[in-house]
Amino acid sequence: MVETKVIAVDLDGTLTLTDTLHEAVLVLARSKPFMLFMLPFWLAKGVAYLKLKVAENSVLDVTTLPYNVPFIDWLKEQKASGKTLVLCTAANKLIARNVCRHFDLFDDFIASDEYTNLKSANKRKALEGKYGEHGYDYAGNSSADLEVWAGAAQAIVVNASATVLAKATKVATVSETFPSANPSLSVWLKALRVHQWLKNLLLFVPLLAAHQFGNFQSLATLTLALISFSLCASSVYVVNDLLDLESDRRHPRKKNRPFASAKLPISLGVAVAPLLIGSSVMLGAIVGADFLVILLLYLLLTTAYSLALKRVVLVDCLTLATLYTLRIIAGAAAVSVRLSFWLLAFSIFIFLSLALVKRYAELKVQIQEGNSSAHGRGYIVSDAPLLQTLGVSSGYISALVMALYVQSEDIVSLYAQPLAIWLVLPILLFWVSWVWLKAERGEMHDDPIVFAAKDKASLVVAALTAVVFVYAAIGMTF
Repeated sequence: MVETKVIAVDLDGTLTLTDTLHEAVLVLARSKPFMLFMLPFWLAKGVAYLKLKVAENSVLDVTTLPYNVPFIDWLKEQKASGKTLVLCTAANKLIARNVCRHFDLFDDFIASDEYTNLKSANKRKALEGKYGEHGYDYAGNSSADLEVWAGAAQAIVVNASATVLAKATKVATVSETFPSANPSLSVWLKALRVHQWLKNLLLFVPLLAAHQFGNFQSLATLTLALISFSLCASSVYVVNDLLDLESDRRHPRKKNRPFASAKLPISLGVAVAPLLIGSSVMLGAIVGADFLVILLLYLLLTTAYSLALKRVVLVDCLTLATLYTLRIIAGAAAVSVRLSFWLLAFSIFIFLSLALVKRYAELKVQIQEGNSSAHGRGYIVSDAPLLQTLGVSSGYISALVMALYVQSEDIVSLYAQPLAIWLVLPILLFWVSWVWLKAERGEMHDDPIVFAAKDKASLVVAALTAVVFVYAAIGMTF
């Protein structure tokens, strides 16, 4: 076995678990979206030129990238033993230089420039030109590295598939391996946020409010609408997570999301999002034209939220409240049920309260972390008391709307015992107060809907509310 003093280390998929070109393109999409139209023209001049222009026009924060910690710990041991570490990557030199500065671990770097894409044979040629044939060990992860391993003294296989590892053993002496973790079904379910589909049950609210829940044809239509809306929502969650990678990685809990942690590669997210949207639209068209219009409006608004509106103070919360309410409107459109003023007014105020509690909870986390603001949002920590005031007020106004509804003429024709609905008011006031109390204590989940689905007090509140409305509807006497 040839002993060498140089270890050449690949960047994308090896030192970091992600692809820096993909990361930089997402930064470009978030900061300069119109520049995306230039990608085909840059690519026409070669991959190396594309990487240069993307690196020049985006500011990739390499400090937040998901790095391969066990491999880095091993590299530190090799450095301490006297080995020379060289970052040798097909990424552009602007990114490679920043990575080297971040780690203070590498003695040198070799990277792509405007003319040369330092990959496969080009990388081997560069390494042999500097260190000689078999004058270096090489750490890589993909099939493109097989050519480089063939010219190395020893191969260090990092985060590679079983197929790549098997091929590497045929072309080189493999001295070290660092296994990869294949994404499980649970990771995909988390990425698609299947648990968030619970929100789309709001589609059934108009049918329930109109006392037509026994209409099985409408139930079947709403079930199809639920699937359509859920697929659309999942596509939006994927896009949102891709565009919010840097902010998520700075968050103590969101950094573990599948794309932020690189448990799922960016390329899969980019591929699956349009498939979800396409499937959603096709199912929406089957439900009906009115529903499809609301679905597309939801998609348009939530995309605007992901790209820009979530960074605009207060507008972000109003947008979230509108998106929740659009689910109710979509349910009504799917089965041609007339929406009442009371239902829309109640939903706007209660969902605005929940949107504000979401932002308030995020600021509480930032306060605990000692930060002055929430990254990727327009708020500073001193905004927290105002958000709390606005949120509690909005929640209490939703209770006022409920009280006015009980006194309205509309309720008489729908309920046998309309006065029983007064019992909902103390229940609702308790729940709004409870949610904000938990937020104040720092015990609120990032999503209040998820919190409510898991919180015992909230489940009891939901059960009691259902009992009251059922009794009011059928007017049983005891």
